[in-house]
Amino acid sequence: MANYYFGIDVSKKTLDVALLKDGVLLSSHVIDNDPHSIDVFFAPYAKQFQLATDQAWICMEHTGIYNYPLLKSLGESKFHICVEPALQIKQSQGMTRGKSDAVDAVRIAQYAYKNRDSLKVWKPQPVNLHRLKALLSQRDLLIKTKLQLEVSTKECKGYLDAQLVKDLVSNSKNSLKAIDKSIYKVEEKIYAVVKSDKSLNTLFHRATSVTGIGPITAFNLIVATGAFEQIKNPKKFACHAGVAPFEHRSGTAVRGRTRVSKMADMGMKRLLHMAALSATQCEGELRNYYLRKVADGKNKMAVLNAVRNKLITRVFVCINQNRDYQKKYERALV
Repeated sequence: MANYYFGIDVSKKTLDVALLKDGVLLSSHVIDNDPHSIDVFFAPYAKQFQLATDQAWICMEHTGIYNYPLLKSLGESKFHICVEPALQIKQSQGMTRGKSDAVDAVRIAQYAYKNRDSLKVWKPQPVNLHRLKALLSQRDLLIKTKLQLEVSTKECKGYLDAQLVKDLVSNSKNSLKAIDKSIYKVEEKIYAVVKSDKSLNTLFHRATSVTGIGPITAFNLIVATGAFEQIKNPKKFACHAGVAPFEHRSGTAVRGRTRVSKMADMGMKRLLHMAALSATQCEGELRNYYLRKVADGKNKMAVLNAVRNKLITRVFVCINQNRDYQKKYERALV
């Protein structure tokens, strides 16, 4: 059982570090968020704990790229590293008052100490998976920028002078073409990364064999599940994507409708929604299921959500059994 717990509040330029021993605060520090400062600060502790690798935990919130210098420096050390969602840490603290980086570092260390039996060791992602994630993020940003330009221009029609609207459309035309070109180049790189990695390429083909799952949805499924290593259960992923229904009731007075939670990966949820719409437009079992349920009087969105869950289950079954989806499944003879 570990005795030392580091809580680190990560910001762009600095790291606030709190050190607890057996739940008692020993010290607090502020260091620069760069590899050299991190190495210098943790070197004495690494030397102290080198004979007992399970003596110390380092816990931090997931802050995207600001975590990279810290994770890169400590990735090969003897420490156990834990990267937790910020919302999970916040909700575990109960009622709190006041906020500062130093206080947050202490609270993160206290979170690690209280949850020491259930902490999961952080593992670096494979290089190609990391690249795929970055490229998909850039593609999303480009698409959002394109939509902002298109929508803002369209909304001017009917309100501004016709010649002015024409000028605005002309001004954004070249920008939109450049964005489309950038999106195309990013997508080419995404396909190249996946094709160059045998494991990712296999996962991609398994996922896209399911009717309704397109390339972009498959890429995002691979990233969201950590190449189906971090999330292996379809029900857990349905919860992550916000398509798993939850009850809302208490005693005899509160009888709310069963509904999905808004604490979810909304980008993944939108992709699954489009995949479900696509699946219901194609001839096959899912289209027949959708039409049958709607004809029975079921709510269309509830039926679509059921289709989303069916798509998730089918993808995970194909991945876990290492086979493509079979539209007409023939049971093997025993």
